[in-house]
Amino acid sequence: MSTIQNSIDVIVKQGMLPLYFNADENKSIAVLKSLYNVGIRAVEYTSRGPEALSNFNKLIEIRNAEMPGMLLGIGTIKNLAQAETYYLAGADFFISPGFVPEIATFLIGKEVLYAPGCMTPTEIIAAENAGVKFIKLFPGNILGPDFMSGIKDVFPNLTFMPTGGVDTTKQSIETWFNAGVSAVGMGSKLISKEVMAYDAYETIEKETKRVLDLIEAIRG
Repeated sequence: MSTIQNSIDVIVKQGMLPLYFNADENKSIAVLKSLYNVGIRAVEYTSRGPEALSNFNKLIEIRNAEMPGMLLGIGTIKNLAQAETYYLAGADFFISPGFVPEIATFLIGKEVLYAPGCMTPTEIIAAENAGVKFIKLFPGNILGPDFMSGIKDVFPNLTFMPTGGVDTTKQSIETWFNAGVSAVGMGSKLISKEVMAYDAYETIEKETKRVLDLIEAIRG
């Protein structure tokens, strides 16, 4: 299992965190393989349906057998019971839509990355005081890059990543990076339901590679 700092380093180096869920186990596996093929080494699988846990267990199994260096995190974790379940399943990092103090205590105690979703300076302060190092700005489309610009000097020791509302365009990604984020969360804009429905895994590979190249160019 990855340490807190190692997980942060991998996500930040990548500059993006792809996130997705599919009820179909085989589609879930195929997406993960597509992402791995183009150099992705950290992925958030979101816990959004009754199939999520069994799918995640299968993804961990395949990752262990075929994908050295891949960190597999779990998202949409909202309570301690979920966190404990996925910790036992082997999740490398955990992401929440909001800040849950008892999840922070549990995971930080295990030296596992917890990235809570925060929307206000008050929430970010509460998370920071609980020992959190990595903040998911959520929903990114509501907050916008100006929010990040406005708060970054107040939180010099935190790493920020917006999720929601980040487009796969140069303008969108560049604006966020210029505002001070260290990575961007990429969900349906990168891995759409349509693409998964039609098994268009080549499209996922092409788009992901394009975004990775964009981020590299933006960072110069």
